[in-house]
Amino acid sequence: DADVLFVHDQEAEEKLVAEGFAVRRYPVMYNDFILVGAVADPAKTHGADVVQALRKVAAANAEFISRGDKSGTHAAELRLWKRANVAQAAAKPKGDKEAAAAWLNFKNRAELRVLVEGDKRLFNQYGVMLVNPAKHPQVKVADGQKFIDWLVSPAGQAVIAAYKIGGEQLFFPNAR
Repeated sequence: DADVLFVHDQEAEEKLVAEGFAVRRYPVMYNDFILVGAVADPAKTHGADVVQALRKVAAANAEFISRGDKSGTHAAELRLWKRANVAQAAAKPKGDKEAAAAWLNFKNRAELRVLVEGDKRLFNQYGVMLVNPAKHPQVKVADGQKFIDWLVSPAGQAVIAAYKIGGEQLFFPNAR
């Protein structure tokens, strides 16, 4: 039902290309994930190491809000729990809840702050791919490729760079 896939789960994207479901993956833009928590930081997670922070959340049996929506963000979160050697899906921390709000869109920040940011493992690359017409003949190849070409063009990259929420740039273009 789609001609183009524009997502942010590079591991899954590369698998789609390798399996022939998409023709080629183009990097488009990036942003970074962060770990947000209570101002008091009861699990003592503040720092620059997200894996260590997740281990502390699990060891403290602290409350944790998961993206929980099978998005690229959720896939990255699950990989980070795995790197922390925490079976997050099987042994969810106390009070584990799910929410699908990005920090820049989140309005109720009074009791929250950014606890972990800057870890290279929090890098979030977005890619775009044309669905393979050899497997899906209904794909509108010319229109799909036109959109991809625009996204990675200087004009498309400028639009991406100009997108802001509350005055903060959300995405950083990096098409090659």
